[in-house]
Amino acid sequence: MRVLFMGTPELARTVLISLCEAGHEIVAAVTQPDKEKGRGKTLQASPVKEEAVRRGIPVLQPRRLKNPEEQAALQAFLEENPADVGVVAAFGQILPQAVLDMPRNGCLNVHASLLPKYRGASPIQQTILEGEAESGVTIMQMDAGLDTGDILLQEAIPLSPEETGDSLEEKLADLGGRLIAEALALLEEGRLSPQPQSGDTCYAGMIRKEQGQIDWAAPAEMIERKIRAFAPWPSAYTFRNGKRLQIWKAALAEGREGAAPGFVTAVTKKDFTVQAGDGALRILRVQPEGKKEMEADAYLRGYPLQEGDRLG
Repeated sequence: MRVLFMGTPELARTVLISLCEAGHEIVAAVTQPDKEKGRGKTLQASPVKEEAVRRGIPVLQPRRLKNPEEQAALQAFLEENPADVGVVAAFGQILPQAVLDMPRNGCLNVHASLLPKYRGASPIQQTILEGEAESGVTIMQMDAGLDTGDILLQEAIPLSPEETGDSLEEKLADLGGRLIAEALALLEEGRLSPQPQSGDTCYAGMIRKEQGQIDWAAPAEMIERKIRAFAPWPSAYTFRNGKRLQIWKAALAEGREGAAPGFVTAVTKKDFTVQAGDGALRILRVQPEGKKEMEADAYLRGYPLQEGDRLG
C-alpha cells in the first residue's frame, strides 16, 4: 500500500523499517522539525528523518499541523502523491480531523499501551510507574479524540520485574512494527474489524524533566519503579551537596526504624542504602553531575559516603 508515515522517535523508526520491509511504499515521512542539541546547539534530525533520508523517502517537517497553512501544504503534497492510508507512531503532535481524513483509508495509530489504558504521550513510562504486570501495543483507527478511536488489533506482552522505559520501548517498537504490518495486510483484504474501546481509561500526560526528582519520603517501591520508568529520560535524580546525582539502578532493601527519608543508612564497598518513606533502596548504579554513568562501587571510591549523610 501507499503509506503516509508520521512519527519521530526511535520507536517510530522501528515501525517505519517494518513497513518498508513488508513491501509498502512510503510516499513521505512526516516528522518533527530538527531540534537543537548540546552546548553547541547543533541541529539534530529525528530518528525517523535519519531513516527516511537513508532510504530516499521524502521528508516533511511541519511545525504545527493544526495550522491551516501547514495543512494546505500537506494536502497539496498528497494530491501529487496520494496515500492509501496514514500510519502514525509517536509523532508528537495532535492531528486535526482534516489531516486524519487526507489518506483514502484514514490514519492508523501504533499506540504503545493496551488501550483504553494509558492514553496520551507517555504510556510506556506510566505502565512501569503503576507497577503493571503487562503492557502491549494497540493498532487504532484514529479520530479527533486523544487515543479514543476504535481498536483494530491489540497484543499484550508480560513485563520483566527489571523492565525499564528503554527496554520496554524496544519491545513495543518491535511488536508495533509487526502488528501494523499485519493490520495493513488485513486492510488490503477488507478484513479489519473495528471495535469501540471499553473499560477503565487513564491518561499518561507529557513527562517533564523535573518529574524525575526523587522524593525520598515516597515508598521505596514507588521510587524504584520511577528509576526504571524514567530510564533513559528524564532519569530519576536526587542531589548531594547541591550537585545532581542521577540514579540508574536500585534494589529494594529493609528500612531502618527511626531513620528519616533521604538519609544514608548503610555503606559497603559495593553500594549504599538510602532510607525512603516506607522501606529503603540499595543504590547500585549512579551518574554524578558532569560525569559518566558508573557502578556504585566506583562512585564510592571517588565520592565517599558514610552513614548519616543525606541526599535530596
